[in-house]
Amino acid sequence: MPVLEARHLTKTFASGGRALTVLHDVSFAVGPGETVAVVGPSGSGKTTLLGLCAGLDRPTSGTVALVGRDLSPMSEDERAALRARHVGFVFQSFRLLPTLTAVENAAVPLELRGERRARKAAAELLGRVGLGDRLNHYPSQLSGGEQQRVAIARAFIGRPAVLFADEPTGNLDDETSHRVEDLLFDLNREAGTALVVVTHNAELAARCGRVVRLRGGQVVGSGNLGIGESGNREPTPVTPMAR
Repeated sequence: MPVLEARHLTKTFASGGRALTVLHDVSFAVGPGETVAVVGPSGSGKTTLLGLCAGLDRPTSGTVALVGRDLSPMSEDERAALRARHVGFVFQSFRLLPTLTAVENAAVPLELRGERRARKAAAELLGRVGLGDRLNHYPSQLSGGEQQRVAIARAFIGRPAVLFADEPTGNLDDETSHRVEDLLFDLNREAGTALVVVTHNAELAARCGRVVRLRGGQVVGSGNLGIGESGNREPTPVTPMAR
């Protein structure tokens, strides 16, 4: 069963007194552990599609099912509860809480669930992504790459069924981008989390198992872009996540 299934999604906004269709009849599905890149020029509807798939917005028509559950009849609170249990997010701008330390930021998803070992689990995962000596640093005390690693740890800590990443390397230099990419794919394999990445980065897209191409709000192609995860770099080793 797919962990994410979008069927005939259309999204229309009112603009200047007329209807503007941002997405038109978009359908695709993502299986457990699959890696999918969503690519296309600016304005093609990539981020809008991500928001609909995550249940952050409602489509004008069409349906989205997350972990087999149709989002259409759900209230905002019900969709938020489903996201908290099954979805992770990584953004270009990191979106860490500035008043929380690295370990506190990473622990947020488990804290919201009321899990007692949230802080310990966050510290262990940050150690595995190379931030064991930065646990008590605030975002303003971390580099961009370090902040993104905290964000990735926060996204994976709840072992979500699907992780949505919106331009996750967009604010990083090439070397840091490569390390962050390796981390995303390592944790994807070890946690079995499906990964859906919106990106302009052709190299990042090529590491995904499948690519969905958008243009003018429509799917214009879907398939393997090229090298997949067997690209020419060895991934950074990460200790397997506890089951």
